[in-house]
Amino acid sequence: MSQSAPTREVARRVFASEFNDAGYTFTESDDERAPVYALLPTGESSNRVFFVGTLTEKEDVGEDSEYWRGRIVDPTGTFFVYAGQYQPEAASKLRDLEPPAYVAVVGKPRTYETDDGTVRVSVRPESITEVDAATRDRWVAETATRTIERVAAFDDDGNEYARMAREEYDLDPETYKAAALSALEDLDEGDGDELAGDAADEDLADGDAAGDATDPAGTPEP
Repeated sequence: MSQSAPTREVARRVFASEFNDAGYTFTESDDERAPVYALLPTGESSNRVFFVGTLTEKEDVGEDSEYWRGRIVDPTGTFFVYAGQYQPEAASKLRDLEPPAYVAVVGKPRTYETDDGTVRVSVRPESITEVDAATRDRWVAETATRTIERVAAFDDDGNEYARMAREEYDLDPETYKAAALSALEDLDEGDGDELAGDAADEDLADGDAAGDATDPAGTPEP
């Protein structure tokens, strides 16, 4: 399941409603440098995520140095991203952006437990790219498709991540299918032409936003 080659993991497309429920993390080896995965409730592992939404708020919450928090909304909920000195490009982008703005984000899931035992999920961004509405709409359509595919495969024999999700979460995957379908319904009637897009927009969403477009392991799911 994990890759032995030193390449970046595929960035999974996921809606906020599902991502925020992905509080269980795991590794697939005892190596101290083994990648950490978030377990998506629809039965998939995710070391990196790719999402597009509207940056609605940003705030420097650092004390001794800049540490930016961004609130990014998609049709199903809210992602929170945090970037500081170890994510200089993403932090600089958050500093310069003026909400509201459409952004594409590639980053790593992070979890932390509050004093009351609640697990919070956020993203440590590798890249933040300002995009347009057409790119956002294409992402919604593709992410809905991927989500529905994961739900359809949830009960397949041999789906190890789905088995893990059943053990770790008391959550119905059909909830995320319903959210995906609702997100599709929210797209304006005229989005069909926009979803076709052009090559430049596709390169932005699947290349620049993900890092090295020539590295298949570094890009979002095709």
